[in-house]
Parts: sequence; C-alpha cells; structure tokens
Amino acid sequence: MLTGRSPSPPSSDRVRPDVAVVGAGPIGLAIAWRCAARGLRVVVHDPAPGSGASAVAAGMLSPVAEAYFGERQLTGLLLASAARWPAFAAELAETTGVEIGYRTEGTLMVGLTGDDLAEARRLWAYQQGLGLPVTPLRPSELRDREPALAPRVRGGALAPTDHQVDPRLLVPALRTAAQRAGAVLVPQPVRFLSDVDAPVTVVAAGCGAAALTGLPVRPVKGQILRLRAPDGVAPGFRHVIRGYADGEHVYLVPRADGEVVLGATVEERSDTTVTAGAVQRLLRAGVDLLPELAEYDLVEAVAGLRPGTPDNAPILGPLPDRPYVLAATGHHRHGIVLTPITADLIADLVFGGVPDPLLAPFRADRFGGAAAVAASGGPEPTLEGDLWS
Repeated sequence: MLTGRSPSPPSSDRVRPDVAVVGAGPIGLAIAWRCAARGLRVVVHDPAPGSGASAVAAGMLSPVAEAYFGERQLTGLLLASAARWPAFAAELAETTGVEIGYRTEGTLMVGLTGDDLAEARRLWAYQQGLGLPVTPLRPSELRDREPALAPRVRGGALAPTDHQVDPRLLVPALRTAAQRAGAVLVPQPVRFLSDVDAPVTVVAAGCGAAALTGLPVRPVKGQILRLRAPDGVAPGFRHVIRGYADGEHVYLVPRADGEVVLGATVEERSDTTVTAGAVQRLLRAGVDLLPELAEYDLVEAVAGLRPGTPDNAPILGPLPDRPYVLAATGHHRHGIVLTPITADLIADLVFGGVPDPLLAPFRADRFGGAAAVAASGGPEPTLEGDLWS
C-alpha cells in the first residue's frame, strides 16, 4: 500500500490524512469516494467543489462515437470505463439516493449533406473495423427513430451503447458519496504540492495540474449552449444526436426536464469568454439538424476548459520523480465517461501499491521526460473546481 499504513476507520480527529486529493471535480471526488470507502483517511482540497467545467460539460458517455483514428489505446480505456458505468451509476444512486440523469437510449450519428455523410462514413468504417457496435441507417430509418430530425439529413448510424449522464447532478452525488464514506473537503486552494501534508497526493486538478506538477496539460476551450423546450415539456427527441452539419460538428443532448445541451467548440485558447461567432455556429448547425430547436428558449451560453495532453489521452499514475504523487488528469473531452475507471485504477494503486496493467499506456513519463515539480518561485497555479473533467 502506497500509504504505508493499514486503513483505519474514519474519525473526526484527523491529525494527518492517508491520502490528499487535489481537485473536487468528478475525477477527484470519485477517487476520494473509492479511497475513503476502503477505510483510508482522505482529504479533498478545492476552494469551490464542482464549480469548474464539469458544470459546463454535456455528460456524453460515448466510447464508440468518440473512437478516433490513431487513438486505439484510449478507445480501449473508454470502452472499459463505459462498461463500468451501469454498476457505477447504480451504486452511486443506492449510496446517495440522488438521481444523476443516467440514460441509455443510445446515440444517433448523422450527416446533413453528402459531404458531411462521406466524412462521417469514413469514421464509422474505422469504428466498425475495431468491432464497435455501429449500425448504419437510411434517412427513413433515422426519422423512424427521431421524427424531429430535418428532412435534409442524408443518413446516419446508431451507437446503441453510447449513453449519457448529467454532470450537474453527478458532481453533487459524488460529493455526498465521498463525504458519507468519511472524506473531508477542505475549501482552500493548493498553490504548491509541498503545502499538502499526506503520504500520498493525487492531483486531479484538471488544467491546474500543469502548474502543480509540470505535466504537459494545456487548456482546450469549449463553448456550449443550453436550450429549453417550450412550456417545460421534454425535448422532441430522445437519443443523443452527434451530427455533421455543413462541416460543423455538433452534439445535442436531451434531458428529461426539457433541457437540451448543444455543443461544443474546440479551441486552443485559455479564456472562458463566450463569443457571438461560436453561438451563431452552434445554433445554426443545431437548428439545421433539428429544426424545432429554433423555438426553444436559449437559457445559457458558457465556456469551459478541458485539460488536454499532447496525445489527447489522460495522464494516470505516479510522477516519475515523485512516486507518491499520483496524476489523474488530462482527460480532455473524456472525463465524465472515464470517471469510474480512473477512480478504480487510482484507488487500487493507492491501496495495493501495484499499478494495474491498464495504466501502462497512460504513464506520466510517456512524453519523453520526467515531470518537473512546480518550482517554488514559479507562477502560482489556480485551482477552480475541476476545469472540465
């Protein structure tokens, strides 16, 4: 066990924790829950739990639709984590009594124009070549499933195992589960890892991990819209829709309460400004695919920062030069779907001391050099929630 001690029952008299988790987004809270449930004393450092970009994220659990060229190892991790989601969601609901918006209708992937469909089909062929469940559908078959789709849609495919969850419900549920297991939340920022007093520190700070650890984690901006169906009714479609519309890639995620999440841009920028151009592009593409959205209320336009890495895959496990500092960051656009497996793998490592083979492709040293610990004279990192887990 990395902590070097046997687990002890949670106690209100906490002199020193066994594990300190930096960051209280979905990843950090799930790790804290798993560690505390094993009897370890856990503290979670975050000045504003859940206030980061998980409050912006759409919550798609899409290992199939997001299986991209050149990312086979990442796709394997996504599939393994998605397979854990049904049990994870059920356990979380049983532990907390909180509904997290977990839905299993599946995902429709569509192309509006001939060019859009040709681009989409190249990706679907690759996904099918991996043995993933992708079923091509003719336009009439698409509209049998979702009559609200625009008549112009040229074709699509079904990914039945790609589901969804509501991150704005997930994060409070994970916080409740972690606290009920004995984890303690400390509402203070961590400026330097040397300020953390614990045998094992888990850095789950999203983009904030770069300044804390020296890892190559960069912010990738995403702008997203929230719409609401008129009169409080449910949206006129049930599936998650992932579409190509005149070259614009968008997704539409329906919620039972009438909300529709429409996103998202992918920008190599570190600001969280909402721009008129992004709103225009998202709305145009969304309405082109589902015309009824033109009558929905626009209730929110926000931006968040995904923690990206050079290969788009997360960084999981010990820092090369500091084996008792574990990274759980860099999840980019996959943080929600990867929450269960990240929590299990990191908690297993903390408790057992032996890394699971699944961690090997995602080691912190894979980028060709040891991660440097943020120098004491360097810039102070800012930890604001989870920064788009």
